[in-house]
Amino acid sequence: MCGRFTLAVNEPDILKEFELSKPIEHYEPRYNIAPGQKVLAIIHDGTRKRAGYMKWGLVPSWAKDPKIGYKMINARSETVHQKPSFSSLLKRKRCLILADSFFEWKVSDGKKQPMRIKPSTRKVFAFAGLWDKWTDNGEELFTCTILTQAANEFMENIHHRMPVILGSEFQEQWIAPNSWESAYAHQLLQQMTMEGLEAHKVSTYVNSAKNEGAECIAPLT
Repeated sequence: MCGRFTLAVNEPDILKEFELSKPIEHYEPRYNIAPGQKVLAIIHDGTRKRAGYMKWGLVPSWAKDPKIGYKMINARSETVHQKPSFSSLLKRKRCLILADSFFEWKVSDGKKQPMRIKPSTRKVFAFAGLWDKWTDNGEELFTCTILTQAANEFMENIHHRMPVILGSEFQEQWIAPNSWESAYAHQLLQQMTMEGLEAHKVSTYVNSAKNEGAECIAPLT
């Protein structure tokens, strides 16, 4: 799964990587993003790309209770096209969820060591995501989920699952403003190749979602 990540790069790096024409409202670096919090995402509205914040934890439009979002922070890419909660979103509500690293906990000798993982060659990247809008009595809630996949060769030593990281060449395609058959989206996910990753140990300070700041990502010496 993917349960914690960061987005602490400078705003100009984000604007350049994703070719955004407008500044990001209320952008601030984050070192310990957790489920239930706001994440920076990009969608295409049919005219242009739009960056803004959504709550992490998908609340489908048909949900009776928004608390369901805490159970839907991730969706398995291998079966997402078969799940009623996600298949319709694959067709038309795909998004980029921006990050510059993610955390995973490696179990060794019964202890959990937090690791910070990131691409070797990019300052900022995007997870493949799905989003939806939930409405109740005039209240609107925009939420999202991160797609995951089986660990690649690098990640196998840390954890058996990992988020789907979109290569730069797939980012525009993923949020293209056209309707896809869910099976096509699933096929595309299976074809994506993962870029090189690197990792380092960090302090257990990151274990608490209440903690924030550069201490969360500082390499252990």
